[in-house]
Formats: sequence, structure tokens, C-alpha cells
Amino acid sequence: MEIFDALFAIGMLLVMAKLLEGLFKRFGISSIFAYAITGVILGPVTGLIDAENDFQIILNIGIFIFFFLVGLDELDISGFIRAIRGRLFIAAVLSVAISMVASLAVTTNVIFDVGLDLTFTDAMAVAGVLSLSSLGIVAKVLIDEDRLKEPVGIQIFTAVVIAEILVLFIVGFAISEHQVLHGEGQFDAIFNVGILLAQLAGFTIVTWIVCNKVIPRVLMLLHRVLQVPQLSYGLLLGGLFLVIVLAEKVGLHGSLGALLFGAALSPLPYQLRHDSMPGMRSTAEGLFVPLFFASAGLNLNLDFINLPPITIVALVFVPLAGKFAGAIISAYVTRLEAPLAIASGLMAKGVAEIALLLVMLHANVINEALFSLLVVIMFGYILLTPMGISFAMRRTRHSEQVSGDMSQLHLLERFVLGEIQVKDVLDKTRIYPDQDITVRNFVDHWTTAEQHDYVVVDGGHLAGVVSVSMLRYLPRIQWNHTTLEETLRLGTPVAGPEELVEDVLQTMIDNSLTVMPVVDPDTGVFQGSISSYEILEIVLLNASGRDI
Repeated sequence: MEIFDALFAIGMLLVMAKLLEGLFKRFGISSIFAYAITGVILGPVTGLIDAENDFQIILNIGIFIFFFLVGLDELDISGFIRAIRGRLFIAAVLSVAISMVASLAVTTNVIFDVGLDLTFTDAMAVAGVLSLSSLGIVAKVLIDEDRLKEPVGIQIFTAVVIAEILVLFIVGFAISEHQVLHGEGQFDAIFNVGILLAQLAGFTIVTWIVCNKVIPRVLMLLHRVLQVPQLSYGLLLGGLFLVIVLAEKVGLHGSLGALLFGAALSPLPYQLRHDSMPGMRSTAEGLFVPLFFASAGLNLNLDFINLPPITIVALVFVPLAGKFAGAIISAYVTRLEAPLAIASGLMAKGVAEIALLLVMLHANVINEALFSLLVVIMFGYILLTPMGISFAMRRTRHSEQVSGDMSQLHLLERFVLGEIQVKDVLDKTRIYPDQDITVRNFVDHWTTAEQHDYVVVDGGHLAGVVSVSMLRYLPRIQWNHTTLEETLRLGTPVAGPEELVEDVLQTMIDNSLTVMPVVDPDTGVFQGSISSYEILEIVLLNASGRDI
């Protein structure tokens, strides 16, 4: 496809996706529905955009950035580890087991022969796709409903993560075995499973250590030394793509690699978040995420009409019944709170399944007709399950609390103002005016409409604070001859890097300051400053749920 054709396709998808999102929002319909319908209209209905396009990589980037932001802003790995030891893990495993058995009943010829003529490993791959739960769909709906941080939202999110990991492992193993049987590999099944498990464990451990302990320190150092605009944004985005590639190399789905990368970066200082996350979040919501979900509609086609009717009916209804039974039975057997809501989350399926189907098609696991039928089935899930999740969530009280081991889940309660220290907000790269410059120079080159107080230095050492409000007492005729040293406020307090931001804010209020110098209490070395504007940003982000 020519570059202008690709730009035309992207432009049309974006414009229609956002317009339909705004229209459907008035009727309380999920944005996912709007994006998917956009793909249908511009693809199969009008033929303006071909599903076989050269910008497929752009469509896939969307879900990776989406999962990265969910992991960074919402997911706490320690809380997730606590969760998998409880009833949610049992519920997810039971749901997957029941759904897989039902799907295998029609994808193999052991119980029913519906004419698919698949080997057992190929049938297992198809059954896995039919049993998969879509974390992307669930996360998007919960965020749109503003329920991701509530106890029931936490339960749904965690259960779907567990279920998706289990099924992705099954599907990945089945596809690998298909390649083995067709001469593309030479290891037996047991050895392959062992190698895959070792690779996944090694990747997870190394990624967690590097991202959690090394990257935040390196970014702060580079940010201080290089002083390049949007440095954190570029490095994190590039690092995300590298982690996705490594995850795929070891057999882990790229979206889960992105989720892990984001969660492992939880120690990222506030200043780095402030520099990089707004741009990445806007890029995701305005560009990549709508394109990704719209790609589901582009892949819709009717080639499956050549299949026998019994095949179509069996593949549509039997796995659906098994998926529903597995979700409901597992939620009730394990006595989870809000079982209907959790079951609705486990029912979700989406675009990730279509991506897997494309891989299976290219690997000759399935043919064109079966691929088209499964895409239609997935599209039906994409349209219906968000509404089902929203309906179930609305029937669940916003204030609903959880008991027992569920009360220990704190996946989404990490970024709280009372726990943030000054060093987490401190920007050590900021430049400050010197006390020797004139007031005229200061007013012309340093002041902004939003800031009232300014930290002043003396050759890199703290000199004091200048308040713009105090300059009104200095005649303008003297501005060219008066230095900042002569206008400094006396006795202004300072903060230490280990102090809590909440305590520093109170000190600023007590002293009528909008900025506070930060000084090492042991050495007396000036380290930077913290402003009330930065603290207010943290409060607003926390209050708004840090929506993606």
C-alpha cells in the first residue's frame, strides 16, 4: 500500500472512531463498540479500507501502550501475587478448565464431529482462543465505567489476568507443537514445556529487577545530565517496544510483557511520570487504542458461509455455553462476591483473539473459512460483552466491599499523596536564577503568569526565595539597578528530600509560599525545589483515578 493510502486509512479510522465514540457515549454505549463499528463501516461495508494493510503494526502498538499504562498506573504486582493465592486463582482455573472442555468437544472429533478435521494440537489451539478472556476489553470497560479501583473491579481484573495467562500458555504451546509436527522443530512436547516455563520465569525475573531497580535510577541520571526534551517519554516508549519483542521471543504474549513492564516501573519518580505519561496517555487514547479496536471490524468477512451449518452452529453456541457455564460455576463455587460481575468479565473476548487467529492462519493451523467464522464470533463478543460487563457492574453497588482474602487486594491503591516523599517529586534538572541578576532581568526572562515565588541561588548554593508580590513595593525605575539578593525573603523554610509531601505542603501554607527549597539536612547541599502546583497535580491525578 502506498504511504498516502495508509495515511488515508488511518485518518478515516481516527476521525470516524472518535466521532462515533462521542455519539455512542450519549447513549451510554462503550467506546469499544464505537471503534469496532468504525472498522466494520470502513472495511467490509464500504470497502474503503482493506484489512490486509501496511499499517497493521500501528494497530498493534495501541494495545501494547494501553497495557503498559494499565500496569504503570493501576497494577501492583505484590497485590496480584497475593491474589493468586486466593479464591480468584481457583475461580480462574476452574473457568478455563470448563470452557476448554466444552470447546474441545466441538473442535475435536472425540465427542462430536463437526467436520473441522483438525489434529488434536490444532484443535487445542482453536479451543484456547474460544476459551480466552480479553484483558484489553475488561480493562477498557472498567476504566470507562470508573470502576477499576473498586473492590469488584479489582477482582474482575485479577481473575481475567490469571485466566488469560493460563490460556495464552495453552495456545502458544499448541501452535509450537503444530510447528514441531510439521518439521519446524525437533524437541518433544515435555522438553518444550520445560524450556518455555524456564524462559518465562527468567524473563519475568530479569525484567522485574531491571525495570524496578535499575531503569528509574538511570532515567533520573540521564534526565539530569542530558536535559533533552521528552527524554523520559522517548526512552520509556523505546524500552516498551524492546520488552514486547523479548516477551514474544520467550513465548509470552506482547500485551502481558507490556503489562509487566509498566507494573515493574512503579518506583518511577513523579517528575519522570509528569514528563512522559501525559504524552503517552494522549497518544494511546487519541491514536493507537481506537485504531487497534477498529482493526477488529476490518477483519470481518463472510467466507465462513461455505462451512456446513452444523459446524457454524456448534462453534457459535457450544463454546459460548461452555464459557458462560465456566464463568458462572467458578464464581459461585468459589463463593466470590459479585459473582455475576466477575463472570461477565471472564466472558469478555476481543481483538487479541483475532491477532492470535491471524497467527494461526499464517501458520496453517486453520484455513480461511474457519478463520472467518472465528473472527465473526470474536466480533460478536466484542460488541456484546462490554454491554454485559457494564450491566453487571451497574447492578453491583459502588460501595460494595469484599471480605476474607479479597480484602487484602490492593492492586490499585499505590499512588497516595500521604506516602509520597519530596524526593519523588523533585526535579533536579531545573535551572534557577542567580542572586546577582537584576530585577529587570528576572522579570523579563524568569517569571511566568502561573508562578508567584521563585527559588534563587548563589553559584549553585541556596540564596533564598523571591516573591513577585513583594516587587510591587520596588519602583520600576530601580529594577535595572537592584539585584535579586536585595529582594530575598528572610527566614524562608526549607524541606528535606525524605520529608512527606503532605507535611511540606502544610509548611508552605503556613508560610504563604508556593515553592519550597529542598536541602540535604546532613550536608546542607541545595538539591532543588518543590512547588504547590506540582503537589496539586498529584492530588488531581489521584482524585480522578488516573484515567487512561
